Amino acid sequence: MTLARVIGTVVSTVKHPDYRGLKLFVVQPVDETGRDSGASFLAVDVVQAGVGDLVLVISEGNGARQIFQKPILPIRSVIVGVVDAVFVEPGARASEVP
Repeated sequence: MTLARVIGTVVSTVKHPDYRGLKLFVVQPVDETGRDSGASFLAVDVVQAGVGDLVLVISEGNGARQIFQKPILPIRSVIVGVVDAVFVEPGARASEVP
């Protein structure tokens, strides 16, 4: 699971049928302090997130297939939660953050 910030939307008039009716966002992975952490990527939204929201993203096909209950699905990354706050214990290193 990846902590990320929604930084943009994707609009497409021609798309795979499995993407119809779904919102597609550009998300930027961030660390626990909110700093960019890696390259941005696309993710389908299932939780009504919006640009600027801090979100949780799963990025593996099996999880996406389970969420959409389809045995074959051309979707890899799915926004599965909107994060209200991130709390890190004082002195904890990033590798120790659950």
